[in-house]
Amino acid sequence: MQLRIAVIGQSGQVPARTWDLAEEVGRLIAQNNGILLTGGTDGIMEAASRGASKAGGIVVGILPGGDQKLANPYVNVPITTGLAFDQRSSVLIHSADAVIMIAGANGTLGELSLAYQNNKPTVVLEGSGGWADKIRSIAPDGFLDSRKNVRIRFAQSASLAVELAFALIEKVEEKAI
Repeated sequence: MQLRIAVIGQSGQVPARTWDLAEEVGRLIAQNNGILLTGGTDGIMEAASRGASKAGGIVVGILPGGDQKLANPYVNVPITTGLAFDQRSSVLIHSADAVIMIAGANGTLGELSLAYQNNKPTVVLEGSGGWADKIRSIAPDGFLDSRKNVRIRFAQSASLAVELAFALIEKVEEKAI
């Protein structure tokens, strides 16, 4: 079975360096036979989708509302949820085996919190901007609160972020056996 990696990050315009990081993450997920899940629209989601698509991967966009036309051009499988932007995040996170956070604004921070609450292996790509560059300062031990649901991991490169995400899924699967 193919593993599903969600890439979370802000929509809208992103700096070129951040775009390139997200595109590389998407490409590496596809090259490792993973399925890329995103919110399906623009910004980080489009960059990661472009990378995975160019590498021949499967790209699933978990879209708000009911209009498939909201999907960026690299989404192979648009899933319309009929939900608002913030609500569709629950579907995205629950569908993923692991999560990679790139940059991010307020909505991305909410998705990170959802991943944490639901014990999803999560990797934060530091150096990508936004909330990804601030999380370590509020969670230096990798935990967002005293419950210590799941340790957030930090990576300083796209390749390490993807490698960690796949390795963390394997650890979770080994515990389940």
